[in-house]
Amino acid sequence: MVQKGDPDRFMAVMSARPEQRAPLFILYAFNLEVARAAWASQEPMVGQMRLQFWRDVVESANSDAVPRAHEVARPLTLLIREKGLDASVLDDLIAARWWDLNKDPFADEIAFHAHIAATSGGLMRLAAKSLGAPDALMQDIGVIGNSHGIVTWFQAIPELESRGRQPLHDGRLETVRDLATTALHNLNAVHFARAPWCAALRSAWQTKAVLKQIKAQPERVAQGAVGLSEFHKKRSLFFKTLVGRY
Repeated sequence: MVQKGDPDRFMAVMSARPEQRAPLFILYAFNLEVARAAWASQEPMVGQMRLQFWRDVVESANSDAVPRAHEVARPLTLLIREKGLDASVLDDLIAARWWDLNKDPFADEIAFHAHIAATSGGLMRLAAKSLGAPDALMQDIGVIGNSHGIVTWFQAIPELESRGRQPLHDGRLETVRDLATTALHNLNAVHFARAPWCAALRSAWQTKAVLKQIKAQPERVAQGAVGLSEFHKKRSLFFKTLVGRY
């Protein structure tokens, strides 16, 4: 599922040690299921039912209920119990996807950043926790996830607009450049000592380079030209894996 639906995260997971991959694949498959919920049908109620299914899965994971016989829900339930993942972070990630069910824009920049923090930031924190990252570092880990989320959001803007969504509260080039500049500043302010759990951060391996790209040429967002070539992506991932960085 992840290889087909989220190939960049798939490459990042495959750069981790074999014993670290299962938790990441489970979380990224869950993220795909939740992200796709709103687009499963033209009828919003279908998306609501799918999202509610995942909220019920997360809620039942904190009880003695038998895990649901579902290819993602069952391993997710077991992972939540084994790693003590924060149910509120999972629930916030699901709840944020209700925005995808309608065509209303974000109310303001605060609402936009809250969405990014709940989705990309939350997913990054869950991934790091699943590999043993200490709770004391979760805020900084979330910063990396948020910066990565800004990049993936910029990459998704043409598709979101084609589906009638309004992905930015203010789509001017100046605003795009400011968002990239702030995300880059926040990313540069976070540093971690080398640790095994840093493999969970590697999904953000392209983030700094792409933010620099957008800062220099914000028009690339509207053009759908955000991102690195396959060659540069793979080369960058190889070297970061080699030195144990993200």
